Amino acid sequence: MSWRKGVSRMRKGVIGIGVLVLAAGAAGALYSRSKSEKDKPYKLVEVTKGPVVEKALAVGAIRPKREIAVKSKISGIVKRSFREVGDHVNTGDPLFEILPDPTPMELTEARREVEIARNIFDQAKKRSDRTAALSKQGIVSSQDSDTADKEIQDAQIRLNLAEERLALVEKGRVRSPQLNVESIIRAPVSGTVLELLVNEGDPVVPLTSYQAGTALTTLADMSQLVFKGTVDEIDVGKLKEGMPARIKVGAMPDAAVEGTVYKIAPKSKTAEGATLFDVEVELRPGAKVVLRAGYSANADIVVREKQAVLLIPERLVTFAEGKATVEVPPKGEGEPVKKEIKVGLSDGINIEVADGLNLKDQVVERPPKKIE
Repeated sequence: MSWRKGVSRMRKGVIGIGVLVLAAGAAGALYSRSKSEKDKPYKLVEVTKGPVVEKALAVGAIRPKREIAVKSKISGIVKRSFREVGDHVNTGDPLFEILPDPTPMELTEARREVEIARNIFDQAKKRSDRTAALSKQGIVSSQDSDTADKEIQDAQIRLNLAEERLALVEKGRVRSPQLNVESIIRAPVSGTVLELLVNEGDPVVPLTSYQAGTALTTLADMSQLVFKGTVDEIDVGKLKEGMPARIKVGAMPDAAVEGTVYKIAPKSKTAEGATLFDVEVELRPGAKVVLRAGYSANADIVVREKQAVLLIPERLVTFAEGKATVEVPPKGEGEPVKKEIKVGLSDGINIEVADGLNLKDQVVERPPKKIE
């Protein structure tokens, strides 16, 4: 019986030693594997599947679709302002009263216009009288007679306008059976007063054929706001009217407004050394965001998009000599291997893999180089 107990103890000892050896071997393998993985100077990134959207960025602001600068046709001093910023006005509503203060040159020009218009009228009347006499004799056609009548009517209108302008320059008021013109500047369209550019007592230069004149105020229809911005010359060739856009307003980072590109400038402009093109995006109705003219904004214009494509981070792709390559892990020991792939759309962060990799394949990502 004693020898059986001894054999049993020996068997248990051998089994225990075997278990310890196996455990030590497994632990050594795990340690060796973890050590080798830790020693690798890179990490692995899997190929995923998802959507990718190619965009063009436009930088600009929210603006009224149409702004009108109101100017005076007579020179003088601002006597009175009838409106405040933010007021809504209808066509014909008074905006300013101008106290006439014409310069000698303006008086001379207005009088010269009257003389020219009177000479044109006199010549047209002579032709009309001569044509009427010839028409009675049957020498000219009725069409020639009608043309002469129209010429004298146009000449009469021009003379009336020149005389009214002269009276307006001299006295600031014109009264005629057909027209009552005063030195009151009225709203040419309905809209909101965006800004007042003059104060009472400020001098006013009139709008003429040889000078731009003083802008008194700016009117705009605030119900028609658009995004106006610029895109880089690299992106403008991809854009077309009708492309969708998503506008992000700086004052409201959590809100976005959908829109559609409706205008692309045919000519570039230069700003701070960059070549840019103007674009305009019409905002889609129904937006719950309250917008104001002047808000800074960016527009992501959707050029192309795809769904459920293979993707990898674009930073892992090397472009050289017209080819795109990535590094993939070796099958055994050794260094990563370069592999050529075909790429498609990019959103600036991820890029589509059109060929060369499969879903769940791994790509090498090396750590950034330290600059000493």
